[in-house]
Amino acid sequence: MTLRLSLPATILMNQNGAENLACLNVVAISVSKALLWHSVEVRTRDQVYSLHCLGEEAATRLAADLYSFINSYLFDLIGSDTEHLNAVDTKLMAIVEGQSQYLAHADLARAVASVESKAAAALSHPLFDPELMTSTLKATLPRSLAFITDPAVRHRYNDAFVSAELARYRSFFDDLDGHSLSDQQREACIRLEDNNLLVASAGSGKSATMVGKVAYVLDKKLYRPEDILVLAFNKDAAHELKERVARQLAVDPDDLKCKVTTFHALGLGVIREVEGQPPQLVNWVEHPAGEAKVIEQIIDELLRSDPEFARLWVNLLVLHPKADIPAEVFDSKADYDRYLSARRRKGNATIGTMAGIYVKSLQEQTIVNWLWLHSVEFEYERQIPIEEDIGEIRHVHPDFHYPASNTIHEHLAVNADGSSPFENYVTHAEQKMTAYHKAGMDVFQTTSAQARDGSLLTALQTEITKRGIPLQQKSYTAIVKGLEPVVIKHYHKLIAVCIKHIRASHLTLDMLLERAKSLHDRTRAREFAQVIWKITESYSRKLDQAKRIDFDSMIANATHLVETRQYRSPYSLILVDEFQDVSEPRANLIKALKHQKPFTKMFAVGDDWQSIYRFAGSDITIFTQFEANFGASWQGRLEQTYRCNQLIAETAASFVQRNSAQLKKSVRSTRPTIPRSIRVIPISGEGSKPEFGEACHQLLQRLNSFLGGISGQWRTKGREKLNVMVLWRYNQLDPFKGTPPKFENIEVSGLSFHRAKGLEADYTILLDVSEGDYGVPSRIEDDELLNLVMPRPESFEFAEERRLFYVALTRASRGVFLLTNSREPSRYIRELSDIAGDDLRFESIDGDPLHQCPKCRVGQLVERNGRGNSRFLGCNQYPECEHTAQLR
Repeated sequence: MTLRLSLPATILMNQNGAENLACLNVVAISVSKALLWHSVEVRTRDQVYSLHCLGEEAATRLAADLYSFINSYLFDLIGSDTEHLNAVDTKLMAIVEGQSQYLAHADLARAVASVESKAAAALSHPLFDPELMTSTLKATLPRSLAFITDPAVRHRYNDAFVSAELARYRSFFDDLDGHSLSDQQREACIRLEDNNLLVASAGSGKSATMVGKVAYVLDKKLYRPEDILVLAFNKDAAHELKERVARQLAVDPDDLKCKVTTFHALGLGVIREVEGQPPQLVNWVEHPAGEAKVIEQIIDELLRSDPEFARLWVNLLVLHPKADIPAEVFDSKADYDRYLSARRRKGNATIGTMAGIYVKSLQEQTIVNWLWLHSVEFEYERQIPIEEDIGEIRHVHPDFHYPASNTIHEHLAVNADGSSPFENYVTHAEQKMTAYHKAGMDVFQTTSAQARDGSLLTALQTEITKRGIPLQQKSYTAIVKGLEPVVIKHYHKLIAVCIKHIRASHLTLDMLLERAKSLHDRTRAREFAQVIWKITESYSRKLDQAKRIDFDSMIANATHLVETRQYRSPYSLILVDEFQDVSEPRANLIKALKHQKPFTKMFAVGDDWQSIYRFAGSDITIFTQFEANFGASWQGRLEQTYRCNQLIAETAASFVQRNSAQLKKSVRSTRPTIPRSIRVIPISGEGSKPEFGEACHQLLQRLNSFLGGISGQWRTKGREKLNVMVLWRYNQLDPFKGTPPKFENIEVSGLSFHRAKGLEADYTILLDVSEGDYGVPSRIEDDELLNLVMPRPESFEFAEERRLFYVALTRASRGVFLLTNSREPSRYIRELSDIAGDDLRFESIDGDPLHQCPKCRVGQLVERNGRGNSRFLGCNQYPECEHTAQLR
């Protein structure tokens, strides 16, 4: 598409033919970043035009030029139509002198637009920017127009209005839906800019504020009930909001004229109204596991029909179960070792392979898995005797030995420039290779450089084939049987996320392959890009062949009908709950509704600290960069929590804000601090994995007995038991197998961290807060492959896992117990210890205090044997922590 500015009033767009856009018809201009390029979006009242493939600087400059061009035209209209400005002045003074309502740009624009004139049309235009207006022109305007041309005048008026309104509506907010709203909630109800974002905290009364907002604007008669749209993210949330709004308005929910619904139901309704019938949804979208089963079917079909896909898919599963990321990317060696594996040997990580042996690097894992895949017999680090010049025998341990040809294979950590990240490594490697050659041994080498440029396995195959060693690839059945279940599950989940983003953002294979070049593990990224593209094509074909759509398509189709004005929006006020979980298609639907009907306002409520649905397509930057996405806005805070006590609230807030990209809040609780209400219980066990289920049952028994002993402090009529939620990262940790146990003093429930969002309990027990694939943070979730499709990827390590742990941590009001692997405690426990200090209690499963290590803050000091039968205290995290102390 090309663009030309044509004085005095049009923009010429060439998109399959020239089209003139009148400046007065353009309602929004924005810049967005796709995977590789930036785009400038020009939105009219009828359609959206995009100028693609621009650099960031070019896109920003073009948007600014368009903005200035339109404002120059608007200023010309105002300056040439001064005779109607007195009528505009009369309209504005009628609103201002009565101080009857909050004044947003849209309110002023609506009053101005009621005067039919060119000047009024310019003053009420959505892109009108008084800061670009000359002082000479401003001086010719009536005094009341300062509310439009000088933001400070309007802000002073609104601040005074809010103060007066808080007093006028004190009794109204004192008892609203059974709650007395906080000062921040009351202000949020009264403030009504064109765009509003209320940044909430966990348990801070988001829903009560939304109910209050609806009740307030209706009481003020600012809107009719049928002008209001309230959007929730699922049926249960929509049902609860509808019930609460209806109760506050004293009407039956079935008679409620405000529209309270989900995005999906709204999209379905838009299409039904325009097309006369509801869209035909594919049958799998209504089933909880439907999408996953369809993806599995597509993969099975491609494995049978497409040899290239089969090769790539096997490569991903067997050769690239995780990205090969350089050690220097990580903050510490310990973090890198944790990334590689939860298994340790002499302080270093060891990595499992398909062949059942443990190796030292991901590149060695790739080599071993390739050898296993092709049924090549080998020995890893076998002791080999070498005869030196002087007749002495020296024993070495080469990386690989192939008995079929008596060949040695060394994989060297050498970069393309011949250097190595390890001191003296290159010299030692050269000496070793020289010794092999002198001894007349058959030897070849591969390098890290080959792994980086993608030639490692080709080189390996060439060397193996050259020596006549037969290659026989294992069957897919054998491959799947040998895989860790987490590998396939992880790739299936990645695929589901990527399909959504590829279809929503209209990505191409070339775009994915270009983006793959920027990832650390380029070989893995390139092969995954080809795999996900083939799967997405098959997914789209299935929809086309069935002549049906999925939920994402339904939202996109509904958005198109709104943008092209085939659907006429009746809504002037749009409220959106859980806005932190919004996806790009949903955001586009909101924008379309808002821009189609002049002066429509938006009120979004959410908590970016609880954004945990990236796998469902949500994009947190739509929330954190709200003004860039929706325009000038007011942002408020809900910082008072009614759930957690102050210790849990403060500790959790400090923890999640270690990611500087999260919006800042100071959380205050209505519940005072309960000392040491966050407790860490290290669990030991036979082998590498403790029995968390057994420990959980022990803790529940203990908690039940303790609460029974103090029942006089909490038991009241109608409150016979306290609530205890047992939470886990993955469902395979469920200690109850779906049926929680019964107790006299506690009501027990169990669910995943994700499903716990929005719920609360007196106590929570978090299982397996440990390092590991299934632990906290889960290493299988934070995969760099997501950066192939995410237009604005997060750079902070485990950003979403941190938010998910925050959600789990903030479900409890009285206390939270963290059960952790005593040998592999989560890095998050160290952070909580740093934050809470002595208020974080370490104890045994029976409640006895543990002697916390003062150095690493996650280990415990235990008695150990020293020299000469002496005894001392040492950290149980040795060798990672070498702290010792004398016995007292």
